[in-house]
Amino acid sequence: MSERAIDSRTQVLLIDDDPHLRQALSQTLDLAGLKVATLADAQQLAGCIERDWPGVVISDIRMPGLDGLGVLKHLHELDPDLPVLLITGHGDVPLAVQAMRAGAYDFLEKPFASDQLLDSVRRALALRRLVLDNRSLRLALADRQQLSTRLIGQSPAMLRLREQIGALAGINADVLIQGETGAGKEVVARALHDLSARRDGPFVAINAGALAESVVESELFGHEPGAFTGAQKRRIGKFEFANGGTLFLDEIESMSLEVQVKLLRLLQERVVERLGGNQLIPLDIRVIAATKQDLREAADQGRFRADLYYRLNVAPLRIAPLRERGEDALLLFQAFAEAASSRHGLPAQPLQAQQRALLLRHSWPGNVRELQNAAERFALGLELALDSHAPSLPQVSGGLSEQVEAFERALIAAELSRAHGSVRSLAEALGVPRKTLHDKLRKHGLTLGEAGGSSPEDLE
Repeated sequence: MSERAIDSRTQVLLIDDDPHLRQALSQTLDLAGLKVATLADAQQLAGCIERDWPGVVISDIRMPGLDGLGVLKHLHELDPDLPVLLITGHGDVPLAVQAMRAGAYDFLEKPFASDQLLDSVRRALALRRLVLDNRSLRLALADRQQLSTRLIGQSPAMLRLREQIGALAGINADVLIQGETGAGKEVVARALHDLSARRDGPFVAINAGALAESVVESELFGHEPGAFTGAQKRRIGKFEFANGGTLFLDEIESMSLEVQVKLLRLLQERVVERLGGNQLIPLDIRVIAATKQDLREAADQGRFRADLYYRLNVAPLRIAPLRERGEDALLLFQAFAEAASSRHGLPAQPLQAQQRALLLRHSWPGNVRELQNAAERFALGLELALDSHAPSLPQVSGGLSEQVEAFERALIAAELSRAHGSVRSLAEALGVPRKTLHDKLRKHGLTLGEAGGSSPEDLE
């Protein structure tokens, strides 16, 4: 009888050196709708299953080589919660009782009825599902806690980002991250990797914008000896080096159209070919790309391949700039300042009311990176000096309504300087419909013309 291999659908692994009993039990389990794999020799067990395999194991106790007790010990070293059912002869009952004390789920004394076998297997499978569900819940809770410490903030934008990362981390889809310089794109990419099943594989980060055009293909795809002048030995490229893990490709918008063609092929076929080589090397990688530009707009202008954009944009993530995240600035600043104080062996300094107001008014053109530098200086006892050229929110006296009005006007005015007359860009940056933007501009006496663009009437 040929053995049936284990795969992702297998629910029962049957180990018995008696071919007749193995066949009979397999047929019983098959007829009950259970997917069965079989082994005639327990020595072949190594590497068959992984820790979170969702099935159960049935093993005879008396077998040459590795016996049932050895199977139980081996499997429980892998996963102490894996249900193992043992088949015993009449004389093996004391041995089976010993195995139960060692953690076996159940034992069946020969001869046993088919219903007895099926009842025990079904109960074991139900227990296995419950154990794995509880593990998943614990991991999800731990992941959420880990995300909260990595991606600090309670703004709606940050809560939404953490939720999206949690949903995407467990799947293999490639991801496109869009965010301004300093917003934390690599932090998000690392979180996606560390919370995924690839966490034990490599995380390879490369900034395409920092590579010279003459070496970018060699760095990404690798090369064979003699592929070009100076290529004296084989080089493994970043994609191949990331095999089994995640490759983070930052500033993807800086890649030439020629390199984009090769990247598209790699994403579609999951193979890489080194420069100067003819061998197609299979890849098992997840690609996380990042950009600070609007790739759709770049594609419309012919600066980025539209087919590559659509291939990457399956699972998009947007990191909101710090100026859109209001209260997160204080939380981040305090966390960075405390970490810096601890690192330098200095006492943590409390923020004064005037300093808190300054942080809240600042528009943070350098995003989290700028804020982290400011927190580092503050922890060292230096003056809390922020970029004087960046637009900021003015100090306003008066009641709550006056301060809210001033806050809103300052936010819109800050975005006007970045919109360069684009109505769509201004509305998207503020997260409001065009009609609402029209009303807000009129209310605060602002015009797009102040930024070299059009007036509120152009919003009609």
